[in-house]
Amino acid sequence: MKLLGISFAISFLAVFASATFAETPNIVVIMADDLGYGDVSCYGATSLKTPNIDRLAAEGIRFTSGYCSASTCTPTRYSFLTGTYAFRGKRTGIAPPNAPAIIQPGTETIASILQNAGYATAVIGKWHLGLGGPEGPDWNGNLKPGPLEIGFDSCFLLPTTNDRVPQVYVENHRVLNLDPNDPLWVGNKKPSPDHPTGITHRDTLKMNWSHGHNSTIHNGISRIGFYTGGHAARFRDEDLADKWVEQSKQFIADNKDQPFFLFFSSHDIHVPRIPHERFQGATSLGYRGDAIIQLDWCVGELLDALEKNSLSEKTLVVFCSDNGPVLDDGYEDGAIEKLGSHRPAGQFTGGKYSVYEGGTRTPFITRWTGRISPAVSDEIVCTIDLAASAAALTEQELPEDACLDSFNVLGALLGTEGAKGRTSLVQQDNGASGTFGYRSGNWKLHRHDKRQARNVVVETKLANRPVERFQLFNLKDDPAERNNLIDQNPEVASRLKSELSEIIESGRSRPTE
Repeated sequence: MKLLGISFAISFLAVFASATFAETPNIVVIMADDLGYGDVSCYGATSLKTPNIDRLAAEGIRFTSGYCSASTCTPTRYSFLTGTYAFRGKRTGIAPPNAPAIIQPGTETIASILQNAGYATAVIGKWHLGLGGPEGPDWNGNLKPGPLEIGFDSCFLLPTTNDRVPQVYVENHRVLNLDPNDPLWVGNKKPSPDHPTGITHRDTLKMNWSHGHNSTIHNGISRIGFYTGGHAARFRDEDLADKWVEQSKQFIADNKDQPFFLFFSSHDIHVPRIPHERFQGATSLGYRGDAIIQLDWCVGELLDALEKNSLSEKTLVVFCSDNGPVLDDGYEDGAIEKLGSHRPAGQFTGGKYSVYEGGTRTPFITRWTGRISPAVSDEIVCTIDLAASAAALTEQELPEDACLDSFNVLGALLGTEGAKGRTSLVQQDNGASGTFGYRSGNWKLHRHDKRQARNVVVETKLANRPVERFQLFNLKDDPAERNNLIDQNPEVASRLKSELSEIIESGRSRPTE
C-alpha cells in the first residue's frame, strides 16, 4: 500500500545519506506537564520569567511548530516512547491508579533503541503508563512489567500522576522505603466508612478541590482514588522536584563516561500544584505560575549538571511538554483568578483535552552545544518522532513493525541546512475517542466524531460545546482556529479527510521500506 509521507521519507534519505557524527551524544529529554505554548518567556510570556528555559532556547533551536501528539498525558507519553499514535493502542487514555502496564515487554521504544546502541537509560519522574501484569500493580511486591521491561536500565518514579493515589516513589521494581508491617493498599472504593476524604473532611484541606479530586487525603490534599498504609513510603508534594533533580544529577555523574539517555519527566505544572516553599509566591500568577518557576529551576539544574561534568558538548537536550495548558483542573489554586494578562496557550485556542492548537502545540527546544547553531525554526516536529530520530542518530535500524508513526526528523531537530520536518501530523485528545486534528502544511482539519469540542477557551473552566463533525482552518492566516473554511474549500477538506482516514485505517504512517 502506498502510504502517506513516503515522498517525505525519500527526501530525507538524500539529506542524511552523507550525514555522519563524530560521536554519539547523550540524550536528555525534559518533558514538562501541562505547560502551554505561552507559559514561558522565550515563547512570549511577560507575566513571569523563565531564564533557564530561555537559555536553552538561546543556545539551541526554538521551534514554533513543535507538538506533542495528544492533548492528555498518558497518550502523549505512550506515543513518545513507542513512536506509535496512542489511538492505535489499548488502554491508552488517562491511566487510573491501578492500571497495569500499558506498554508491554517486547515493544520497541526510544529507550530500547538507545539501550541497544549501548546507552545507559533511565526515566526519572512521572510515569503514568501503568505498572504490573494484567491484574495491575502489586504495590507490596515486584512492580513488573514496567520501565525496566521496555528498555530502561533504571527508574525512579511517581507511578501515576500526583492528583491520583498513591503518593509514593517507585525505584526500579519496588516502592521505595515501604515498611512490610504497613502494607500499601490502593483501590477504587472507600476502604472503610470512617476513611477521611475530601468530602467528609473538606475543612482540613490546605488546598480545596473544585471538582472530582475528593477521595483520599494526603498532605492536606485530596486525590482521585483510595489508599491506605505505606506511610513510611509517602512523600511530601513540595519535595518532588528536588528529589527528581537529585536523582538526575546522580545518574548524570554516574554515567558521564558512557553514552546515556535520561527521560526527565517533570510533574510541573500538573495539579495539584504545590511547589516547594522557596518557590511559593515567586510570581503573581499563584501556584500555577510558581510551579513554572520551579520547572525552570529544574531545567537550570540539569544544564548545570551537564556543564559540571563537561558534557554540554556531548549532549542533545530536548525540552517539550506532554500537552497544552489547563487552569482549573480540579483544585482551587488561584490559576483563573490570578491569570491577569497571561495567556498560557499564547495566540492559540484550546488547551489540555482539546485538538485545537493550544492542546498540542507546545514549547519545543533542542540544544546540542557546538553542534546546533542557535535559530528559530518553523519546521513541524513532534515528540512522537524522537524515537525514529534517535534511531537515525545512533544508526539503529527500526524493525518494520515498530514505531509505526515516528518519522526521522533528525535534520530539523539539529538545524541541518535544507532539512525539513514533518509535512503532516495527527493530533488526538484522549484514548480512542474519535476526536482528531490533522495538520497538513498550513491546513488543519478537525474531526469530532462525537460532535463535541472540549476546553475550547483555556481562560475559563473546562467546558464542552457542540461542533460540526468536520471543520477546516488555515493556520497561517488563522492560528487561533476561529474561521471555519470548510464550505469555501471543499476540495482541500475532501483531501484531508481522505488522508486522515487512510492514516487511521492503515495502522501506520511510517512507510515500509
